[in-house]
Amino acid sequence: MADTQAPNPSRAMVIGMHVAFVVAVVGMGAWLGSSNIPGEWYQSLNKPWFTPPNWMFGPVWTVLYILIGVVGARKALYGGAQGLWLLQMAANFAWSPVFFGMQQPTWALPIVGIMLLAILAFIAVEWRRDRISALMFVPYAMWVTVATALNIGIVVLN
Repeated sequence: MADTQAPNPSRAMVIGMHVAFVVAVVGMGAWLGSSNIPGEWYQSLNKPWFTPPNWMFGPVWTVLYILIGVVGARKALYGGAQGLWLLQMAANFAWSPVFFGMQQPTWALPIVGIMLLAILAFIAVEWRRDRISALMFVPYAMWVTVATALNIGIVVLN
């Protein structure tokens, strides 16, 4: 009979994996954010009434990227919905270059839709298996829901 227990990594491996994932996710997010600055083009767009103030995006995304990194480490260490984690991460990292870099909100819309669906699917799949990871994705799902509505609003208003 095969051993079906989850691996039991050392404390050093757990800490190292968490640090590596958080640094990688926050670092990539920061690099993408600084490489795709909204600028005058974004400022000139008509935006929905519920658009958060610009100062809010950096701190919110930093906290979310820390949570995403922690969850990524948990999936790498203990298994679970790694495919959904990777899918949401790919969509997340693709959205800013398309929306801000290429200035294509219409093209960015399916990307943010895929991201939101992957996040929601991740929460659903992990809810029984790893409730902590699922709960850590709830604020992310809420923020990406707002981002999706903003993206839709910008497409409609412009």
